[in-house]
Amino acid sequence: MKTIVKSPKAASAAECERLEQLPNIGPAMAADLRALGIAHPRELAHRDAFVLYQSLCAHTGKRQDPCVLDTFMAATDFMRGAAPAPWWAYTAQRKLLYGQI
Repeated sequence: MKTIVKSPKAASAAECERLEQLPNIGPAMAADLRALGIAHPRELAHRDAFVLYQSLCAHTGKRQDPCVLDTFMAATDFMRGAAPAPWWAYTAQRKLLYGQI
């Protein structure tokens, strides 16, 4: 039986060294970010969540669920110094900014 050990989540951007340490980011989302050329969490501080979302849609050739954008918004905000927040805390803001995507 294989034991899966979850990465501890960072409490602040300063202590975040691996993508999997970002709140809301697990192995699959970390792999998506790496596919977009993001190697270190600090790179997210200067990235636009919507552009990342559009890039992932283009990379995979399909529309991603809007909650992926919420997750990117949470991750980029966290790396800019915001407190950790669940991805769904960004849903209302995403709908206000981008409408139906």
